[in-house]
Amino acid sequence: MFQPSQHDVRRFFCETFRKQREGAPLTPMETLAAGWMAEHPEYHADLADLEAALAAVYSVDDGRTNPFLHLAMHLSISEQCSIDQPSGIRQAVELLAARRNALHEAHHEVMECLGEMIWTSQRSGLPPDGHAYLDAVRRRATR
Repeated sequence: MFQPSQHDVRRFFCETFRKQREGAPLTPMETLAAGWMAEHPEYHADLADLEAALAAVYSVDDGRTNPFLHLAMHLSISEQCSIDQPSGIRQAVELLAARRNALHEAHHEVMECLGEMIWTSQRSGLPPDGHAYLDAVRRRATR
């Protein structure tokens, strides 16, 4: 499994942002990332400066969202939906998006569920519970 470092992820997003601004060809993954970056203009300054991006520290205490983590979560959810893993996530996200009338808003809600699953896994030392994650997304989609 590919496990990019924090710097790899930041380089990917900054390079994709640069290529998109210059009109350079993008890979399919870069095209997907560019779409999510377009949805978040508040991150453009962060994406435009690779050296600052590599040096940045995003602390919860600062009250600022880590733009690279946020965009990576968008990509993760998009990939989960494209391969329907965990099984049923595509339908749950589509239902949530229909209920909210916006895929972007649905993704932000799914991020909360994804973050909870990861946090629980880290605290317990157990593997991530895909069933609990899917159930959490389904609950949001049906209320």
